Order: sequence, then structure tokens, then C-alpha cells
Amino acid sequence: MDLKRQFGLWTAVALIIGQVIAVGIFLTPAGMAKSVGSPFWLLVIWFFISLMTLSGALCYGELASRFPEAGGSYVYLREIYGKVAAFLYGWMVLLVLDPGLTAVFGVGLASYAGFLVELSPLGKQFLAISVVVAVGLINILGAKIGANFLKVLTILKVGTLLFIIIYGFLGGLGDWKNFQPFFAVPKDTFGAFAGGIVGAFFAFAGWWEVTRIAGEIENAEKNVPKALTLGVIGLTIIYILTSAVFIYLVPVANVTNDETFAAQAGIALFGNIGGIIFSVIVIISVLGTLFAYLMVSPRVYYAMANDGLFFKSFGELHLRFNTPHRATIIQVFLAVILILSGSFQQIISYFFFVVMLFIALTVAGLFRIHRKEFSGYKTFLYPVTPIFFIGVTLLGMAMIALKNPLQSFLGVGVVLLGIPVYYLIFNRKS
Repeated sequence: MDLKRQFGLWTAVALIIGQVIAVGIFLTPAGMAKSVGSPFWLLVIWFFISLMTLSGALCYGELASRFPEAGGSYVYLREIYGKVAAFLYGWMVLLVLDPGLTAVFGVGLASYAGFLVELSPLGKQFLAISVVVAVGLINILGAKIGANFLKVLTILKVGTLLFIIIYGFLGGLGDWKNFQPFFAVPKDTFGAFAGGIVGAFFAFAGWWEVTRIAGEIENAEKNVPKALTLGVIGLTIIYILTSAVFIYLVPVANVTNDETFAAQAGIALFGNIGGIIFSVIVIISVLGTLFAYLMVSPRVYYAMANDGLFFKSFGELHLRFNTPHRATIIQVFLAVILILSGSFQQIISYFFFVVMLFIALTVAGLFRIHRKEFSGYKTFLYPVTPIFFIGVTLLGMAMIALKNPLQSFLGVGVVLLGIPVYYLIFNRKS
């Protein structure tokens, strides 16, 4: 039994926007604005990183067009570099990144729910586990059901952000003087831009994950490249406008930390109940991201199992619902363990560097296959597009490594531990 091609273009676009926009948009603009010191340079960084992201999306569009099957980066690494590279990527996302991020989203949602209803630490833990299990179950009951939930949540998320933008500007609730000085140059130029670029990197992270469900998208050869392009353009517009309205509402000089910035913006918009309303908005946003993540992530383990690089039973689909139910269950199970242990935030910080390394490696693979005959979509402005993306990604990785050298290299070390596992266990099976 194979996965059905049941998702259209707009489901794929909703998945990109729904997954990428989580709590970050309410937190990163403050840190970025304080780092660079002026609205102009904040705008420049958003445009620069969005151009880099769009370049990467165009490259991934060609890869998805060439290999329109479930698994995303795992499949591209397998086809270009072989099974060892693909296994190492799958080893990382299966054991650490995917369950870790699932735990982060669950606990983040429960934390904001604590602003609405008083919850004990145990109550927050129980709520986080319940939400993760419920979302996982909905995705098991049918990909269409999960996709419909996701589309509704994405519409609510984007609609809410657009309301904040329009109401904030047209309601005259802020001050245009907050944009002064517009062209100020920071004293520590390198440190300022490093902080701003890393913040923007985090804000756009995850745009590539839609390719994990390429095997379920109708006419994936054309629709995945379109979805990636439209999704990144949509994210850029939303991020720039949201950052602008937050600065309009709250002077950057008055911000002590990122969380305070969001709360101050909420009070400026809605008065004393602004914190409560913003908590509801963030809960909707994080829930949409959790739905998207639990929809796409299990497709990697499903693809690995079908290649003999994971236990065979995880490559089987549910007889009734036609979903990779065992692959979803293992992600939920590992996330629940991490929530109970409370040790996932530190784990996630170790792996952003290595994730970007895998994404850069995947895009670099275009140089090995681009000339091969093929009638689908080919990367716009090749080879400038992949060179620009890889160059900026390596710059971002260098900044992350300089900021957190121990975490970055420990993450690489954990991934390399997958090499003996591959040769001792899965090489013979595959």
C-alpha cells in the first residue's frame, strides 16, 4: 500500500506557513531590532534572509520535482550521496530533532495556556502531553483530516496577524517616532548583524519540511516548487509587516526582553487584557505548527523503513486510514518521554547547526545532478541561486558556531555516532 496523492497546492502552502510561523514572530523582532539598532537594518536583514530562503526554496523545488516522493531531505541525500548520508540525517531527526521540537511545541502551548488558566507544573506537563497525543491521533486518523485542521489553524493564524497589522496601524495606537533614527549604524557592527541574522535564520527555519510529504501532493513535480515559492514570499510579507507594527506600537528602547515586547504590544493593542488575548493568539499559532510538524515528520521514518534503514514495520501504512501510524506513534512516544524528563530545550539548541549543515549539503547536491536530463522544474538562475544560498547558510552557521561552539560540535558528534549504528545494524538489512 502506498501513500495517496491527496493534497493540492494550497494545502502545501498552508503547511509551510502553518509550520514556520510559531511563537518566534512574537519574540524575534525585539531581539533583532535591539541588536541592529534601527528599523532600516532590521528591514535589510529580513530581505536578505528571505532572499536566501527563497533561493533555497527554488533549489528544493528542483529536488522535489526530480524525486517527488515522501521523505524530503532524506530522499535527496539518499539519491545524491547514498544511504549513509541519508541515514545520518534520519538518525538525527528521528531520535532528537523531531521529538524534541514536538515536545517544545507542546510545552510552549501549555505555558501560554497557563496565562489563561492557573496550572501547576504537573498540570502544564499533563496538558502538553495531552495536546501532543491528540494531534498525533488526529494525523493518524487520516491525512485529509489533519490537513483540514491545519488549513483552519493557518487561516486563523494569518488572519490574526493581519488583524494586528491593520488594527495597529490604522487604529493610531502607536507612534511613528518609534522608527527614529531610521538609518542608525550599530557600534558593534559584526555583533549586531550576527544577532539579527541568526534571529532571522530561526524565524524562517522549517520551510523545507513540506517536501517530506511530496509523495502525497498532487502533481508534486509542479506543485511543490510553486508551494515553496509562494510560502516563502508569504512568510516574508508577514514577518516584515508584523515587525513594523510591533515597533510602531512599542519603542525598542523600552524593551527589556523578548517576552516583555510581546506583552507590551498586546497591551498597546487591547489594553490590560492584551496579555490574555496575545496568549490565545500564540496558542493558536503553536497548535498550527504542531499539527504541521506531526503531519510531515513521520514520513521520513516511513521512507527510511522502506529503504531498510529502519525497522520494517514503520514502513507500513494503516489498513483503514492509509497513514504511517507507527511512524507517528514513535514520534509522539519519544516526545512524551522528553516532556516528562523536561530536558529537551537544551537538546534542541545542540542541533540547529547540524540541521543547517544538512540543508546546505542537500542544496549542494544540485551541482552533482543538475545536468542530468529531466523534464520537470529546474532551479531559476542556476548556479547563482544555490551558490548564494550555500554561502549565506555557511555564514549563518559560522555565526552560530562562534556563539555556541560547544553545542554546535556536540550536535555534530551525536550525528556521527550514527555511523557505527548504520554499519552494525542497518547496512546488512538494506
